[in-house]
Amino acid sequence: MNDVESVLKKFPRAGRDALIPILQEVQESMGYLSRDAVARISKHLDLPATKIYGVATFYNQFRFQPRGKHHFTVCRGTACHVKGSNRVMEMAEKMLKLKAGETSRDRVFSLETVACMGACGLSPVMSLNGEFHAKVTPQKLVKIIQECRETESKNEC
Repeated sequence: MNDVESVLKKFPRAGRDALIPILQEVQESMGYLSRDAVARISKHLDLPATKIYGVATFYNQFRFQPRGKHHFTVCRGTACHVKGSNRVMEMAEKMLKLKAGETSRDRVFSLETVACMGACGLSPVMSLNGEFHAKVTPQKLVKIIQECRETESKNEC
């Protein structure tokens, strides 16, 4: 059964108040909110898709592209910014050929920023697939990305 349909069955007579829980569950099951998912939710709740996109884009927990196998998150909080997260982000964009919020076509890499990771004493901070890396420099990031690429090349053999 389709992931979206199985979620919607849990909300048989749902109204506008169920939108966020539905979006959360659909994203949890699919990994992101596809156009098709938004269209099905729109029909189920009898809400225009533009309203659903309006709500989903307001909250940064929702994404409209699947994450890559190697998902980089760069903290842009004040402490990280002061300690150079902008240089880390520039290097990530250059090496991955992505902008924040994008996923590579092969879905191997994705990149996003967050306002704060809550690890200010370790700044600048980034995470790779949820694993934190402290005091990240552009050079340290280069090594991390190279390790990911080496892992991918070994998996292709």
